[in-house]
Amino acid sequence: MRLTYFDDYRLGVLKGDGIVDVTSLLTALPHRDAQDLMPALIADFAAHRARIEAHVAGAAAKPLASVRLRAPLPRARQIDCMAVNYMEDGTLPAAPPINAFHKSPSSVIGQGDTMVLPDIPAIVFEAEAELALVIGKRATNVSEAEAMSHVFGYMNFIDGSARGMPPANNVFFQAKSRDTFAPMGPWIVTADEVADPQNLDVRLTINGDVRQAFNTNDMAHKIPKCIAWLSGIHTLEPGDVVATGTNHRGLSALHDGDVIELEVGSLGKLRVHVRDDLKRSWTRATRNQEAEKMRATGETPPPTGILAKQTGGKYTPA
Repeated sequence: MRLTYFDDYRLGVLKGDGIVDVTSLLTALPHRDAQDLMPALIADFAAHRARIEAHVAGAAAKPLASVRLRAPLPRARQIDCMAVNYMEDGTLPAAPPINAFHKSPSSVIGQGDTMVLPDIPAIVFEAEAELALVIGKRATNVSEAEAMSHVFGYMNFIDGSARGMPPANNVFFQAKSRDTFAPMGPWIVTADEVADPQNLDVRLTINGDVRQAFNTNDMAHKIPKCIAWLSGIHTLEPGDVVATGTNHRGLSALHDGDVIELEVGSLGKLRVHVRDDLKRSWTRATRNQEAEKMRATGETPPPTGILAKQTGGKYTPA
């Protein structure tokens, strides 16, 4: 099943090329307003699934082209993001220590929305392609063997990043939790429809140009380990989001007017726009392409991997 919100946060289920409104079936679930229905449904999904499926089977679907899709979890309680969690196509000699950071739920946007690059002196802004999983039942100190039973489903996730903000080493909060820096969707795909989340092709394009292309089998720390480790730090609740990291080699600078499209396996295509009111410009090559240029001239790429150069606009280096 594929679930998301649409229009004024009606909760819908995909049916072919359309969407069926199931909001009226869920009014008994505890919620403040419609935006809280999704985590409430996730927590009690087994009790409602058969009734939802029967309703969808007999209902007419609204064409997707006629509705405005929204983020599937616009009020995610928490978003945990795994940090440096890929082997970078085998270029890392060993798995980095497991690590993560918390991304503000207020940074969530959905299908067709706009990432806004703020007026700050970042070295570069990047969009990281990621597979995200959605927690389906409470997880506290779970084992790796138990971990996958706590997964409700999967979705596309883009981790927006403002790189190199001063002061040095004051990194994750101001880099990751900016408004609009957590695009997700276009829907949640329930776990039963994803045969192997550890073998999904990830493809991110900017203006149709492929930037990131990798497979989730390159994760340094696999999904069960990530869930077990996170749940040993804090309790994961239904509707919480875990973004599983990215392969950094294909990252490149974002610019005003860019269109980002992300496809992870068969989870659908997440499309968002980029706006920079300052109209700044950077070199367009990927991190890997920039590194290869440096090696060709005998230079050693910096350990940070941040290689894009700002070429115009406010904050351009003197």
